[in-house]
Amino acid sequence: MSAGAVDADTHVAPASLADLALYLPAYWRDYVEGAAMRLDPTQAGAYPPGAVAGAAPGDLETLRAQVLDVPAPGGTPVDVAVLSATSAFDVSRNPYFDAALCRALNDWVAATFLDHDPRLRGSIAVPSGDPEAAVDEIRRRADDHRFVQVLLPVRGHDHRYGHRRFLPLFEAIVEHGLVAGVHAWGRAGSAATTTGFTHTYLQDYLAQGQIAQGQLTSLVVEGVLGRLPALRIVVAECGFSWLPPLVWRLDKEWKGIWREVPWVTRPPSEYLRTQVRLTSTPAHLPTDPAELAESLAILDPASLVLYAGDHPHLHGDGTERLLAALGPAARAAVLGGNARTFLLDGRSSPPQPRTPVSSTRSPRHEEASR
Repeated sequence: MSAGAVDADTHVAPASLADLALYLPAYWRDYVEGAAMRLDPTQAGAYPPGAVAGAAPGDLETLRAQVLDVPAPGGTPVDVAVLSATSAFDVSRNPYFDAALCRALNDWVAATFLDHDPRLRGSIAVPSGDPEAAVDEIRRRADDHRFVQVLLPVRGHDHRYGHRRFLPLFEAIVEHGLVAGVHAWGRAGSAATTTGFTHTYLQDYLAQGQIAQGQLTSLVVEGVLGRLPALRIVVAECGFSWLPPLVWRLDKEWKGIWREVPWVTRPPSEYLRTQVRLTSTPAHLPTDPAELAESLAILDPASLVLYAGDHPHLHGDGTERLLAALGPAARAAVLGGNARTFLLDGRSSPPQPRTPVSSTRSPRHEEASR
């Protein structure tokens, strides 16, 4: 087995919607132009000043120079990079355009990156606000085994992912051997907390880990992980140091209130440990060496954490300090072993490139065909 690193979260993005024009049907190209729609490749509103090292790569040469040909911490070469194209998440509230945009984005990722470098893997962007359309897009791209996961925004819906409306989406993910990649951010118009909207950007920025905890709790308590034992979840760019207190509280409360959720037949911690992994960046860890060692003993990153550079986002030196504090076996597991086992092995068949599928149907036609 290769000793190289697997970067489980590398961002790419088209510079503008013009880059996607080739992959959009004529109807939607006219829609984009007529509505003067824009796309922000830097997602500047999602990060504080100094937390973004420019725009996400929009071409292969830039991606190679900034990620693929740059060693991971400790000098380990990058063997595989899993691409996250999150640009589609907050562009529009038109569900039909969202579906067309996700199709175009996936075709752009394949044509721009996956077709030209065997080190790259993709994430299927889906219109998660429309689970039926999301399932259609999963099925359209599932035969291309270079796509290893389905990209879902951690926020952006009136229901958590454990709600029954999302069950067909997760069933399709399992059916095709994919992973559900639950990634930070999403629709800004959705309340970031269980008690409503935040009132400052600082609250909004800090809420990603809280939202991720709510999503995992929903997936356990509403029975999705139990019903789909083959479902694998990767929580990306939401941190991971919050997991132990969440697991402790879930197990504790389940022991007293299990009658309300009889389908949860094991302690919640067992579902999470078996079916969930988290990326290393950002790593919110103590700076004191003794406290860091104690935290890592509780967190068990060698079993649960996947290395992620999260380029071009800057989150400090937490991931570097994490890796430096681990022994050789645990460091190798985080840098690549965990990702190969959990994220890549289920999609190990030879690549099967697909020709982009275009459509000239109007939204009315698309709706009638469902």
